[in-house]
Amino acid sequence: MSLQESTLGDLFKKSGYTTQAIGKWHLGSVPEYLPTNRGFDAYYGVPYSDDMKPLPLIRDTQNLEEDTDRELLTPRYTEEALRFLSTPHKKPFFLYMAFSYPHNPARASARFRGKSGFGDFGDAVQEIDWSVGEVMRSLREQNLLHDTLILFTSDHGPWYQGCPGNLRGRKSTTFEGGFRVPLLAHWPAAIPAGKVSSAWSSNLDIVPTLTALCDLSPSPNPLDGVDITKNLLGSQEDTTRKAVLYFTPSSTNGMDVHCARKGDWKVRFAQINGEMYVNDYTGGHKSFWLPKPELYNVKKDPAESYDVANYHPEIVKEVFEDLDAQMKTMPEPVIQAYTQLRQNVAKSTPPGAAPRPPSSDPAPDWIYQPKDRP
Repeated sequence: MSLQESTLGDLFKKSGYTTQAIGKWHLGSVPEYLPTNRGFDAYYGVPYSDDMKPLPLIRDTQNLEEDTDRELLTPRYTEEALRFLSTPHKKPFFLYMAFSYPHNPARASARFRGKSGFGDFGDAVQEIDWSVGEVMRSLREQNLLHDTLILFTSDHGPWYQGCPGNLRGRKSTTFEGGFRVPLLAHWPAAIPAGKVSSAWSSNLDIVPTLTALCDLSPSPNPLDGVDITKNLLGSQEDTTRKAVLYFTPSSTNGMDVHCARKGDWKVRFAQINGEMYVNDYTGGHKSFWLPKPELYNVKKDPAESYDVANYHPEIVKEVFEDLDAQMKTMPEPVIQAYTQLRQNVAKSTPPGAAPRPPSSDPAPDWIYQPKDRP
């Protein structure tokens, strides 16, 4: 991530908070990009995904282990979080805790291995559930739980055989199955218990929302998210915002935009060539501009099954106007990628998914493959 960007760690630290990052980082692995140079007082974790090898365990900027034991990651993260939370704090604190799992290959420690009844993935989720419980128990014991805001969410939908429910697509597609994830919020002092909001938002909204709630000095850079405080506090109303753009990481270094959503409406105007999600070594990703834009009401039709563009050309036009206005503010490489994409018109709509590559495909030497798996 560009050093010109301000992280939540930067914003909290400048406002007098004690800051700690624990777990997977994956935003730059050389010292100047690690958390301790991005606004965090301390860091304990790994610099990228658990399928990469070697996977060093790092404290601040020093390697503790050159290739750490992946089965111990969740309990180690938990131990570090409890150590941080149990330390008396003279200032308010911000803890960013990013679990490595259930990213594939999901792993759990010996205590949870084989206990869930749902394989490695289920074991990993069960251990994460335990970990969150330990964090909340620590806060409760110190009488901090009532006025501590806890947010729990994910970065994307499931991979390959993972189940996205009734949603279309999976990780790295721009269908709802790739992007739509839940956000859980716990804050007894302010958030009514048991409330469920169908109002939609984006992880981009977390920075402006916490900036407002915690009275932080705002980021010096423009932000794409909006303040969703009213939704966190129980409002069912959607927040007024410009169209949210859906970029895919599967093509052109993540600079290809495929969709734009405004309110309940999502316009799909581009798509990759049938690759649902494949590892870097299989290649073949390419985005195509659709010969005809598609329009979905993702509130009534979250599965994106019914294209209603012919019935609402005025909505398609409005969303495209918003898209084009935003595109003018983008970095030049993004504008170039968008220009090229519009020229690469498909003869027909590419399929939205492809089967997983056979296990006989050669894997690069950097990928982590457990010895007990074929």
